[in-house]
Amino acid sequence: MSQTLPIIDVAALVAQTSGRADVARRIGAACRAHGFFYVTGHGIDAALIAELESTSRRFFALDEANKLQWRMALGGRAWRGYFPLGGELTSGRPDWKEGLYLGTELPDEHALVRAGTPLHGRNLFPDVPGLRTAVLDYMAAVTALGHRLMEGIALSLDLPLDYFEARCTADPLILFRLFDYPSQPVPEGAGAQWGVGEHSDYGLLTILLQDDVGGLQVKTPGGWIDAPPVPGSFVCNIGDMLDRMTGGLYKSTPHRVAINRSGRDRLSFPLFFDPNFFSRVQRIEGLADRAPPDDSAPRWDRANVHAFNGRYGDYLLDKVGKVFPQLRDRVL
Repeated sequence: MSQTLPIIDVAALVAQTSGRADVARRIGAACRAHGFFYVTGHGIDAALIAELESTSRRFFALDEANKLQWRMALGGRAWRGYFPLGGELTSGRPDWKEGLYLGTELPDEHALVRAGTPLHGRNLFPDVPGLRTAVLDYMAAVTALGHRLMEGIALSLDLPLDYFEARCTADPLILFRLFDYPSQPVPEGAGAQWGVGEHSDYGLLTILLQDDVGGLQVKTPGGWIDAPPVPGSFVCNIGDMLDRMTGGLYKSTPHRVAINRSGRDRLSFPLFFDPNFFSRVQRIEGLADRAPPDDSAPRWDRANVHAFNGRYGDYLLDKVGKVFPQLRDRVL
């Protein structure tokens, strides 16, 4: 097992040129070996990334009382808004980060919002000049990249290019986070041991932008390894639903984030490219003859993702309700 994550130039996949088959092959190898890989050649404008970073820093520089004007308790069923340091739990323990939960922007009159569908609705955008535009433009650009990457994953499995789109991602559930990991000691009694504790992601594909501070760590059979920042790249990892769809061939690899002791605050921007809320996630037909494994014993949460049978939204709500238990009743 290599102790570094592969870096894959996905330009041919983004441009939809003849070289995408080789890109898909490399993605497939990474998904089998690591469940994690870097992508370069993605075509996302560096100026857009810089604007997202600068406006996010202006938001996190506000005092906590000001930021709490956009707290998650005001986000209702959309599950949007700000949470303070220690306000999010992983495996029952507080993480040492603060953040802003965001997602696809839907107006109040949208049919899904009017129906009270959890995790759908308006964002709570802080009153920071340029932040709303930067977030929406960034989400649109990275969502488009997500569609191309899922096409690459389909090709890597010898499936039709539109396999995932036809079944669960024509209208994907997009969730996006702005995270700030402050470089300050954890107060005694706060209970936080990690920036984010060990976990796997829930959906299909996570596309992560991290700044130059670092701290992401990935669990491999040989132990934990660092996933340091690579300029101009995103870190991608597969989630529980792709693990389930591939019968364990592509693993949703556990990862965590160390407490930030760099002397500089760390920013992180994960976008979760997930199945549609109402999709019933099924195993890919004919992918493997063996029965799907029960891999609950080594998993961080002792859960067997292959035993799940239902809508993706049901799986997601069960997970996120444990992250913010005090808000669970507002969403479900």
